Amino acid sequence: MTETALAAPPDRARTLNSLGFAKPPRETRVVAAMSGGVDSSVVAAMLKREGYDVVGVTLQLYDHGAAVNKPGACCAGQDIHDARRVADSCGFPHYVLDYESRFRNAVMEDFADTYLAGATPIPCVRCNQTVKFKDLKRVAEDLGADCLVTGHYVQRIDGPHGPELHRAADASRDQTYFLFATTRDQLAYLRFPLGGMPKAKVRALADELGLRVAAKPDSQDICFVPNGKYQAVVEKLRPGAFEPGEIVHIDGRVMGAHNGVINFTVGQRRGLGIATGEPLFVVKLDAANKRVIVGPREALGVSRIALKDVNWIGGPVVSEDELDGRDILVRVRSTRPPVPGRLGIGAGWSVLLDAPEEGVAPGQAAVFYDPHSTRVLGGGWIVATE
Repeated sequence: MTETALAAPPDRARTLNSLGFAKPPRETRVVAAMSGGVDSSVVAAMLKREGYDVVGVTLQLYDHGAAVNKPGACCAGQDIHDARRVADSCGFPHYVLDYESRFRNAVMEDFADTYLAGATPIPCVRCNQTVKFKDLKRVAEDLGADCLVTGHYVQRIDGPHGPELHRAADASRDQTYFLFATTRDQLAYLRFPLGGMPKAKVRALADELGLRVAAKPDSQDICFVPNGKYQAVVEKLRPGAFEPGEIVHIDGRVMGAHNGVINFTVGQRRGLGIATGEPLFVVKLDAANKRVIVGPREALGVSRIALKDVNWIGGPVVSEDELDGRDILVRVRSTRPPVPGRLGIGAGWSVLLDAPEEGVAPGQAAVFYDPHSTRVLGGGWIVATE
C-alpha cells in the first residue's frame, strides 16, 4: 500500500475556519448586522469574500426613512440604502426589519425616563442589550445561522471556561464599555471580526473591497438625537415634563433658578445661568425635588459607586461572596481609561475606587476589567455615588 493510502484522514474537528467553526466557510451561514456604516459593511463583505454564506440584516429603528440626509446616524434613511448597496455589490441577500416599535419601547422611552429621573442614560448599551443582541440574535437563529457577526471593536477569545470578552487591539477604538451587558449565551453566538484590527486597516479593506462607504464618516451622535439636542427628544416623548426649580449650592445657598433638571448633567460647568466669583460644577441632580446641586470641583470626586443589574461574565464563581474585595480595573465613562478599584458585594454590588473619579453619574455604567489582562469581567448600572 502507498504512503498516501496509509495516511489518516484529516481531523475535521481540529480544522477551524476563521470564525471558529469546524467546517468550510461555504457551509457556515452568518448573519451580518449591517448599520450602513463602514465597519459593519467591511465585516459582511470580507466574510463573503472568504466564502461564507452571508445574510445581511439591517434594523429600521426609527423615522421610517425621515433621516435620509442626517450624517453620522445609523439604522435609518440613507444608511439603510448604503447597507443594501453593499449587499447587492457583494452578491448576498439583505433584509430590512422594522423594529421601530421595539426600539422606541426598549431604548427611547428608557432614555427619556432616565433623564427625567436626574440620571444620564446610555442608549447604545440598551440597544445592544435588547434590540440587537436579543431580538436580532433570535432572527439569526431563525435563519439557521451559525453565528451573528457585528462591526464592534471588541475581541471574543475562547478561554478554558468558554468564550471571553476582551478589549479591542486598537485601544482608541475599543467598544467594550458598550457591550458589558452581553450575556454568556449571547457571547457564545456572537463574532467580532474587527476586534484585532486598527481603524485604518478597516478603511483600507473597504477600499480594497470596492465599497462605496469606504470614506463614510463614523457615527458621532446618538442615532435618534439630531445634532446632539437630547432635550428636544425628551420633550417630544414626554410633553410638558420639564419643570423649573432651584440651583442650590452644596452648602445650602440658593444660587438661582433653572427651567428643568433635564438641561443639566453631572460634571457640567458651563451654561449654569448663575454668576459667582468661583467656578462651580453640577455635582448632583435631585429630580424628585427639582434641584440642581452645584459645588466646587473637589465636590465632584467619587470614591464609592453603588450598582444594580450587574452582569458577570468573568468566569465561574461559587458564590457572589467569592468576589467581595476582588481587585479590578473599572471604567466609569466610555471616554476614560479603566482605573484601579475593588468590588464590594456586602449590601449589594458596589465598586470602591482607589482614587476619586470626577463626573460619575447615575444612569451610566461601571464596567469591570481584569487588572492583569484585557478581559472584560462584567459591569453594572450606576444608581448612586458617594
